[in-house]
Parts: sequence; C-alpha cells; structure tokens
Amino acid sequence: MLDRSDRLSVGALAARYRERTAIVAVVGLGYVGLPLVRGLIGAGFRVIGLDVDAGKIDALKRGEAYISHLSAPMFSSAIEDGRFNATTSFRDLHEADAILICVPTPLTAHREPDLSFVENTARSIRPNLRAGQLIVLESTSYPGTTRTVIKPILEQSKLKSGKDFFIAYSPEREDPGNIKFSTSEIPKVVGGDGEDALKLADALYSSFVRQTVLVSSPETAEAVKITENVFRSVNIALANELKVIYTEMGIDVWEVIEAAKTKPFGFMPFYPGPGLGGHCIPIDPFYLTWKSREYGLATRFIELAGEINTMMPRYVISRIVDELNARTGRGLNGTRILIMGLAYKKNIDDARESPSFKLIELLEKQGAICELHDPLISVIPCTREHPHLAGRRSVALSYEAVSEYDAVLIATDHDSIDYQLLANSAKILIDTRNVCARAGAVGSNIVKA
Repeated sequence: MLDRSDRLSVGALAARYRERTAIVAVVGLGYVGLPLVRGLIGAGFRVIGLDVDAGKIDALKRGEAYISHLSAPMFSSAIEDGRFNATTSFRDLHEADAILICVPTPLTAHREPDLSFVENTARSIRPNLRAGQLIVLESTSYPGTTRTVIKPILEQSKLKSGKDFFIAYSPEREDPGNIKFSTSEIPKVVGGDGEDALKLADALYSSFVRQTVLVSSPETAEAVKITENVFRSVNIALANELKVIYTEMGIDVWEVIEAAKTKPFGFMPFYPGPGLGGHCIPIDPFYLTWKSREYGLATRFIELAGEINTMMPRYVISRIVDELNARTGRGLNGTRILIMGLAYKKNIDDARESPSFKLIELLEKQGAICELHDPLISVIPCTREHPHLAGRRSVALSYEAVSEYDAVLIATDHDSIDYQLLANSAKILIDTRNVCARAGAVGSNIVKA
C-alpha cells in the first residue's frame, strides 16, 4: 500500500504518462478499443492490446484488418518492432501502468443492462492488479457503474482504490467511419475516483488526445455519455415522427429539414431513417431508464423516443406494402425484395443493431423472399438477436439482376452504391435515406419512406 512518503509516486506515474514512457493496456479490441490502440501507438506509447477473441489477435498479427476503416499494417508494424503486444492473456496486464476497459455493454432480452462483459473483465484483471496502476472504464453504462461495480470487484484483491490503485471513467466517443474526427481529435471527458485518479487520467489522455474535459466524478462522466446519446435518440425520434406526419400531408420531410437548417441559430438538423442502429443510440438510453427506476422516477420522454424509433422498420414495411398494392395489386407474400445495405450507417462495415436485420425478419414473416447487397459486408455475421440470418451472402449488382426484384429497399446509403443504376432498373425503389435525391437519381419508381 502507498504510504504518505510514496505519494510522490502519483506524480512520477503522471510524468510517465506525459512523457509517453508508460505501458498502456486496452482490453477489448473492437470498434472502440482498436482505434484507441491506434491513437496510443501513434503517440509513442508501448501498448498491450487484449481481446478474448483469438481470431482478432491472429488477424492483427497477420496484418489483416477486421475493421475496414483502420489500417492493418500500422498494427502489424507495431507488433514487429515491439511497441504493440496483441494478446489473449490477462496475465500480461501486470506489466501495464494503465488499463483501459472497452468491452460491450448490451441489453438483455428484457431491455435491461447487461454488465457481464464489464464484470468478467474486472474479475480477470483483479488477479493481475498491482499497486500504482490506473484502471479506466470507457464502456457506456449508467451513472455509478465505475464505483459500484468495477471498484468493489477490484478491491477484492485487498488493494484499495485511491491508495494502491486508481480508477476513473472516460466515455468513448467514437464515430466509426468519420474521417474528420479520429480518437485523438475528439475531446475526452474524464471523471476520477478521487483527486489523484483524476490527475492521472488527465495526464494519460492529454498525452494523446487534443483536449481533456475534467468533471467532478465518474458518475458525472457516465451521465455525460448517456446524455449525449439520449439527446440523439430523442431528436431522431422527432425527425421520424415528423416524417410520418408530413408524408401523410404530401410534404417531403427531408426538404423541410434542409430548409430549416439554414437558420443560423436555434435549429440542429437530425434525419429520419428506417430505424436506429449501432451500439450506442438504440441501447444506451435504456441504461438510464433502468437506473432511474431505482429512484422511483419515470423516463417518459426517453421511452417515447424509443417507441417511435423502434416502430420505424414497421412503418417502412407498411410503405412497401402500400406501393406493391398500388402498383401491382400484390402483397408481400412471394415477392422478391433486395435490401440495400446491412451496415447500420453508411461507409462502414459495422452491422451492430442494424435496422436491416429487423426489416428482413418483418418482410420474411409476411412471406417475402429477401436478398441483400452491401459493398462492405460480404456475409451476414452471427449476432445474439438474429443468429438465424448468419451466413447469408451479399449478392452482386447489375441492371439485369436488380430488374428481377419486385422491390428494392435502400436501408443504408453507402457512397459506393450506384444509385442511378438502381433508379434505372428497379421496379419499385424504396428510399429510407433520401440518398436518391442527393445523388440526382429521379424516377416515378422512387418512393421515400
């Protein structure tokens, strides 16, 4: 245990962070952890990257990318010159001066927080914990997770937070595929369990991130992340509700939004779509909803937004049915539908929580025959909620192939898709992203939904 004379060790550790001579470990090498590793390596740190998925570790060592927007050679080069140790062993964490936890925080089948990945990671770190280490949780969770979940597990080692080791919370703010903002360019919110933990976390992140934003506690930092995603969820729900209303009035909601955003104050554009996707917006608000029940409080605004966004795939299906009936006199049973895009947003290969999964299930439940095209995802991956769709392959695009489908549904607006080809060849083209208008593709067969 650090005694009073050893308090200088906190300053010495902070200096190691600032001088980039510390060893930093990142646990969880997914869409959050791997960009974090990239930022740390780029700043000159020696990095330990740990993931329980041996396939990811092997891919990194072979110089292969499993996240399309990240450069695989950077990681393999760092492995070769000893700056990056990619491993599946938690024993390697004993060498680290800081351990950053970037593991999933999904929902259960009953839409309650599933912290099993966080808890299991903390339990695996505990036997390898040593005095002087900084542990930072980056995974999104409800306020209180760092101090009421992570801290007690780690303190079962007999080491004490704030005396022997230090814990903090710094929420990830990754936007996969956004070339304007890399990890190092996005301001980092930091809250520590005590003054020393905050100083250490600030010293670490400020050594490779453009700006740190220090807050009074881990709970405040956790609330910042939840607030960011609740804000987006609520405003997207509003855009989706306006889409439904304005469509009935014969008004193009996208045209309305484009005109409204010319106001230089008091308006921020959010856009409708076929449903929410990604690991943040469909999930994170429900962490706050669950936690608020502990205080006897209802989150009516958040839950209403969730209901509206969750209903969007069904609304899109209803639009397809209406168009099929009006143009062909047929329903969905036996119709062939091509889904354009599996990724939850354009120009990335990330299918987590993608609304395309729900669209396919709803269509096939009514007898439709669905196929998929995504230029960045060749095979549907196995997921917890949609395992039966795993293994389906992306089909090739051509004028002749597209013309054989009864309808084409644009769910993801990848830039690399030829929308003019779709407009020229599809019998019915259902556009949930307004991408045809942006691409200059027009035709009586195009329907916004």
